[in-house]
Amino acid sequence: MRVFVAGSTGAIGKSLVPHLLESGHEVVALSRTLQKARELEGLGARVAVADALDREALAAAIRRAEPEVIIHQLTALAGVGNFKKFDEEFALTNRFRTEVTDTMLAAARLVGARRFIAQSFCGWPFAREGGPVKTEEDPLDATPPANFSRTLTAIRYLEEAVRAATDVESLALRYGILYGPGTGIAKDGSIVELIRKRRLPIVGDGAGIWSFIHVRDVARATVSAMSRGAPGIYNVVDDEPAAVSTWLPFLADALGAKPPRKVPVWLGKLAIGDGGVSMMTKIRGGSNAKAKRAFEWQPSYESWRRGFVEGLG
Repeated sequence: MRVFVAGSTGAIGKSLVPHLLESGHEVVALSRTLQKARELEGLGARVAVADALDREALAAAIRRAEPEVIIHQLTALAGVGNFKKFDEEFALTNRFRTEVTDTMLAAARLVGARRFIAQSFCGWPFAREGGPVKTEEDPLDATPPANFSRTLTAIRYLEEAVRAATDVESLALRYGILYGPGTGIAKDGSIVELIRKRRLPIVGDGAGIWSFIHVRDVARATVSAMSRGAPGIYNVVDDEPAAVSTWLPFLADALGAKPPRKVPVWLGKLAIGDGGVSMMTKIRGGSNAKAKRAFEWQPSYESWRRGFVEGLG
């Protein structure tokens, strides 16, 4: 199939584009710069050079490509990590989730694309009540921390646009916390560096549930979603959602680092704000049962327990 990929040079794109090519698909990859375009061409992809925020240029690039499938992986997450300034740091990503989603869906309709796949997120957006693990049928948070609210609004916008797009088979894949090459949880990642320096403590009881997924498993699931699964929302995560108090010490040990420090909630609020404390103590994880069934997919790293040991390089 001819596939248009936006977000082809990010952590996911660097796994996704080669996997698409190896699977025999024709890839047209969006790039904003000529330097990255050359890298993509070196892999065997065709390149469309355009700024994703330039509505006319992006739509024209999609028209020229005439894709059967459009994959929207655009984010701007390099250097993100300040929970106190969460919405500020996600401002550009939120534009990708709203403005650019609208542009790409409109272009998909215009060229007669069969399927549109967009990146969403699984984890903290869920309502912080009830059981620890949520399905796609469970509600999102009606009252998120104040400095997470604009980002959650953008996620809602993207998912509602996907649900409403009845004229194009549209799917939103809610990826969990990414790990592996190019992410913050990699041998050279920013989160790993904090753990090595004991600057990522367990706040309070550390009961917040995180769902993880390796970038290569994201690529495999996304390729499967091109031809399998009904339109809708899917959690793409591994088989073992885990509390911070469980996964963080495990990761420190796997890195050969000292155990994480423990700090009380009041001190956590001073350092990382209400949203950061919520991430550490209150958020819920996601179930991958629907995606596994619909996409005939199983993560190769079924648990972060093996992935953190084998998959960070």
